[in-house]
Amino acid sequence: MVFTSFVFLFWFAPLFLALYHLVPARLRNLTLILGSFVFYGWWRPQYVLLMVVSVLIDFFVARWMGACAPERQARRKLLLLVSVVANLGLLGWFKYANLLVASWNAVAPWPIAWEEVLLPVGISFFTFQSMSYTIDVYRGTVKPTRSILDLLCYVSMFPQLVAGPIVRYRDIQDALVRRFVDLRMVSDGVLLFAIGFSKKVLIADPVARLVDHVHALDAPGAIAAWLGAVGYSVQIYFDFSGYSDMAIGLGLLLGFRFPENFRSPFRSHSITELWRRWHISLSTWLRDYLYIPLGGNRRGEGRAQVNVAVTMLLGGLWHGASWTFLMWGAWHGAFLALERRLGKVSPYGRLPLVVQVAVTFVITTLGFVLFRCYTVGELAQMAAGLFGGNGAGRLPDLGAPQSIAYGSLVIGLLIAFAVPRSELLVRRCHPVVMLGVLAAFPVAVCQLLAVDHVPFIYFQF
Repeated sequence: MVFTSFVFLFWFAPLFLALYHLVPARLRNLTLILGSFVFYGWWRPQYVLLMVVSVLIDFFVARWMGACAPERQARRKLLLLVSVVANLGLLGWFKYANLLVASWNAVAPWPIAWEEVLLPVGISFFTFQSMSYTIDVYRGTVKPTRSILDLLCYVSMFPQLVAGPIVRYRDIQDALVRRFVDLRMVSDGVLLFAIGFSKKVLIADPVARLVDHVHALDAPGAIAAWLGAVGYSVQIYFDFSGYSDMAIGLGLLLGFRFPENFRSPFRSHSITELWRRWHISLSTWLRDYLYIPLGGNRRGEGRAQVNVAVTMLLGGLWHGASWTFLMWGAWHGAFLALERRLGKVSPYGRLPLVVQVAVTFVITTLGFVLFRCYTVGELAQMAAGLFGGNGAGRLPDLGAPQSIAYGSLVIGLLIAFAVPRSELLVRRCHPVVMLGVLAAFPVAVCQLLAVDHVPFIYFQF
């Protein structure tokens, strides 16, 4: 099930929220778990079992770690290894088995007969959340919970289950035991959901049709290629930040405060700053659970540059089983390592601020070309178009919806560079802004009912 669907908007959300607030407080975690199972299992119910298995392993591992005496570090490390191997094994099988077999069959004289493994929606998110819990128990930053329902509720919670933000157990552990919803949380939650919904349906989805058209061209010219590249930057930002807004808004309606995930990233002056603003929950997860365990900056600046590059390379692999995802991770890793070598300052850091923002956006956009291309062949076609190999070309002909797509692209760029982020808009509660949001939401609902919805990009991860 997805947020931008008729079933969710008009059936699941109102019925679930009504039931959730009617049941006694002691039953709300169970109600949320069952509702999340329905939400997640709407596509393939059997994949709910994968999530339950992951939670059960981590629940018992954490309990056994908590029962270990402090001096029994070897046993605690072994238990942590069980959790990490189980979660990464689950993730690796469903996410990378197809790529490994395809790569083998492309070069091996004895190909493997293979039926492709279907990827469970959002598996990268719920395995990372569950695994972070056991790591934090091992580190002593959280105590192991005695309630399997609390942990299952934390991992399965449907608002952020399939596309984030990645929530740490310690951030909501108190709310899992006791929480309340006041009128301000309801109003903020409704407005955030409306903003995110409008971002997705009115900006990301129309621009997606432009991007898909460009990538379907055999030899896109420079004009079309750059429109497609910039368009995808706008699409993925409003698609993903829109989902995060909706998830955070729904969390407020349930009594949870999820962490902010975007802070106007396209206004960054460097790639280092970009990663402090873009998908914050993932970048901090990679920092705390990968970069620092690799050694961080404790072994000198040269090793720190290698560690940050390796972290981003693995971060690219986390997004999917594709060589282009690895290239995207390497692209950002190289720039982060370079900026770190220069003292966390970009090579163009002495230029006027507006130029720094523009250059950072171009670097980010070129990186997203790697991210969007599914094959190296498609990447070669887009690269030829971007750098003049196919001539200047002309504007893509999208037919009747052309003006909507181009209008959404322009509006998206204006919002990304000039309008405060969603949380600030809601916090300031300016009447004109609120009226605009409340006017955009019904238009977005009508648009959703009139055309097929475009799946969220991060559902594939």
